[in-house]
Amino acid sequence: MKKILLTGFEPFLNFKLNPTMEVVKHLDGSTINGYEVVTRVLPVDFSTSGKELLNAIEETKPDAIVSLGLAGGRSKLTPERIAINCNDGGEPDNHGRVPSGEPIVGGGSDGLFSTLPIREMVNELKEKGYPAEISNSAGTYLCNHVMYQALNYVKQQGQQIPTGFIHIPASHELAIEHGKVPSWSQTDLNEAVSVCLACIKDGR
Repeated sequence: MKKILLTGFEPFLNFKLNPTMEVVKHLDGSTINGYEVVTRVLPVDFSTSGKELLNAIEETKPDAIVSLGLAGGRSKLTPERIAINCNDGGEPDNHGRVPSGEPIVGGGSDGLFSTLPIREMVNELKEKGYPAEISNSAGTYLCNHVMYQALNYVKQQGQQIPTGFIHIPASHELAIEHGKVPSWSQTDLNEAVSVCLACIKDGR
């Protein structure tokens, strides 16, 4: 059976939980549109998150790669269009490291576009009543870092597998803890990500 590698992140900054971690736990081992979903939770660490993702890719040999990140202020689910070759973000990672604009991969492309069917994902989400839109900026924090690492790896390996990143809003649990941020139920977040994964088919 074909496999989708789905990754989330551990809690970070002043967030004590991360809904992406709950999504990957929920979907781990499930079958969506003929794909087995295998999952990993990545550290919020500029020095190790990309390495752990690449190790997971080599270990699982997936047919598609989808990473999830929390966008705490967004009200819509947003597949990302592009990752840029820059570590910055302005905020420290979980080990206190604050990068200052250095490249993720020396000599790498300035930007790499998602190869996920992001327009179809957005259309399907809207059809099913979930607010969604394509995002043109994954930022320069760990979400962008992981997206770029995956796309660069697939490109360097000469592979043609759907690869990209999706930002999700906060869960209600996180909003209660954190304060005034838009939020969805964890059940809706789980289902909306499933809708996105179901759009991956026939090598695209």
